[in-house]
Order: sequence, then structure tokens, then C-alpha cells
Amino acid sequence: MLYDALIGPFVEFPFMKRALVGGIAISLGAAPIGVFLMLRRMSLIGDAMAHAILPGAAIGFLIGGISLGYMTIGGLIAGLGVALASGLVSRTTLVKEDMALAAFYLISLALGVTLVSASRSNIDILALLFGSILALDDPTLLLIVSVASLTLAALAVGYRGILMECLDPGFASGVSRYGSLFHLGFLVFVVLNLVAGFHALGTLLVVGIMMLPAGTARLWSDDVATMIAIAVPVAMLSNLAGLLISYHAGLASGPAIILVAGALYAASLIFAPYGLLRRFLPQRHLEA
Repeated sequence: MLYDALIGPFVEFPFMKRALVGGIAISLGAAPIGVFLMLRRMSLIGDAMAHAILPGAAIGFLIGGISLGYMTIGGLIAGLGVALASGLVSRTTLVKEDMALAAFYLISLALGVTLVSASRSNIDILALLFGSILALDDPTLLLIVSVASLTLAALAVGYRGILMECLDPGFASGVSRYGSLFHLGFLVFVVLNLVAGFHALGTLLVVGIMMLPAGTARLWSDDVATMIAIAVPVAMLSNLAGLLISYHAGLASGPAIILVAGALYAASLIFAPYGLLRRFLPQRHLEA
């Protein structure tokens, strides 16, 4: 009974196995990126950039059809273009970066949907918006695993610089001339993980597996390394449980994964050491 409920689907069905491998790979790359986005107070910027890749993916589809290469390159160009354009506007005008990014991502989202609908093709707009993790093929899995591996390697090499730039950008730029380089490189990896995750979870949900585990981890620890160590298993568990729930209940897999991540966040919000329940428990003298 337990085998049929938890293990059987991944043994008997190759598409479930691919979905699980893809979800684990996305968790390894996106969850640590989400922690740094949260520290940088850029959580909503991650959401905006996830929406911004849609027109690039749509243009890639119009050029090359359902092509992993064209849609990935198009998404990368669109995401990086929006990030750079919003930064340029915020530095050369009175418009703040959050407003510039909001404007660009709304325009990008509307443009992407318009391009897809105007193409009058058989592409599923819901798959672009909400993903199709159960339809992952080997080339897409290779892309996701490659991005996750590259992300982990980059974070291992540049951990201290990225951490310093996230916690105190002013201090980072004062003690090192590479502060802006770390920030730009970090944004590149944000876009890379969003584009890789987009093939599985769509533009509207991919940021969920990036930010919800990070928010959950923050409620359990205030140490950055520990937060990363918590966020990655939370993201993996969300993928595993979401896939099983979607399989047994006949629900859409992507939303089920994000709902599990949301449920873990909600539970942590109440019961975690830095959650709401702590405020109502007796505190020791001088304890914060």
C-alpha cells in the first residue's frame, strides 16, 4: 500500500521519474537563489523577471516552433533585457527601480500573451503560464540539470561576495570594486534559473519554488548557510509531495507543487522558531 502510494508512480511511469528529477534539479539551483533574493529584498523583482521571459519564449516559438533552444534563448534575452533596462531607467531618471521593473514586466507579459494568441498556432498558452513538468524530455532535463550545476558552482565560488553584496551593497561597493559585477552576475543566474524552471513550472509559477522555500527557511533560522540548507530540502519535498498529490488526485502538477510549498510556508509561519506562535509563548528574561 505504501509502495503504491509513494514509490510506485516513479518506478512505473517514466514521465513521473523525469518530473521528479527535474523538480529536484530546479530545487538545487532555484532555492539558494531565492534565499539571496530574499536577503536582497528583491523577492517581487524575481516574480517580475519571471513574467518578463514570456515574450522572449513566445518569439522563440514563432521563429523555431516548440524548440528548447529557441525558446530558452528567447527567454534569456527577454529576462536579461528587462533587468538591464529597468536598471538603466532607475539610474538615469526619477523612476525608482521597482516601478521601472513593474512597468517593463507588465508590458512584457502583455506582449508575450499577445504574440502567442496572434500566432494562431496550437501552442498551449496555459503550458507557458503554468508549466508542464510531466512533459519534460531528456534535452529539457539536461538544460535544467546544467543550470542547477552551474548555479551551485558559481555560488560556491562567489559565496562571500554575493552574500556581502546582498546584505550591504554600499559596504560591498566601498571595499571592493567588484560589487556591481557580483550583482550583475547574480541577476544573470536569477534569469537562468527562471528560464530553466519555466520549462517545467511556467512563467507564473516558477518563482514560487524559488521564493516560498526561502521564506520558509527564514522562519527557521537567521543564518544564511542554514537557510540555504533548509530551503533546498523544502523545495525538494514540495516537488515530491506535489507530484504525488497531482498523480493520485488528478490535479495539475505545477500548481500542486507550489501549493505544497505554500502549505509548508504557512505551517512554518505559525510553528517555526521565528513564527507567530513564538510571540504568544512565555519568554525568558531579556530574550528577544
